[in-house]
Amino acid sequence: MKAIVLCGGKGTRLRPYTYTIPKPMLPLGKKPILQYVLSSLKRAGVTEAYLAVGYLHEQIEEYFADGAKMGMKLHYSVEKSEMGTAGSIVPLEKKMGGPFVVMMGDHLSSLDIAAVISAHKKSGNIATIALNRKGVPLEYGVADLDADGNISRFREKPILENYVNTGVYVFEPEIFRYIKPGEDFANNVFPRLLSSGKKIGGFVFTDYWLDIGRTTDYESINQSISVIDLALGMK
Repeated sequence: MKAIVLCGGKGTRLRPYTYTIPKPMLPLGKKPILQYVLSSLKRAGVTEAYLAVGYLHEQIEEYFADGAKMGMKLHYSVEKSEMGTAGSIVPLEKKMGGPFVVMMGDHLSSLDIAAVISAHKKSGNIATIALNRKGVPLEYGVADLDADGNISRFREKPILENYVNTGVYVFEPEIFRYIKPGEDFANNVFPRLLSSGKKIGGFVFTDYWLDIGRTTDYESINQSISVIDLALGMK
């Protein structure tokens, strides 16, 4: 199975760090974020990946080259302008001969990608999304009402659970029929699939996952990188 890793964003929320370094290449300890991502793919048995690159892409290509030092085979698809998360994979349609993985080049996770791939193959769906279960506690007690407007129960500071889209997807090649240039998966493609009657599988996990979205996230995680290495199986 092949993978496409999205690495073209400018990482504006992480400025000033990303003025001179593309977000996937920001160092965590002695390794760039993207190295963690590629290692997770390799552990899942994915040894060939296409990197959709754009902003400061030369740094990514110089560091990873053909992927030999990662024990992988890497290719590069260079965006001349921002194409959207979904639009950026369109040029690679003919390279994907079967089911394939798409993931972000700047997220950290201990997710078992092989398990996501297996669940997708069993489902028969056009797409499977890895969802991280997150619980958010309310600060107040709440009351539930019945159909007549009467209080049926009280819950003290309940935890509201949500399923977060982690940007890890497994697709069938048919997905390309539902993508237009410049589109995003969450805003455009997934709603189009649902309105067309296509089923999207959800793979729920509770393992470590982090989108390094802000400078405070980046600075904090670098202070505990040895712990992160262990959590992600890098030691």
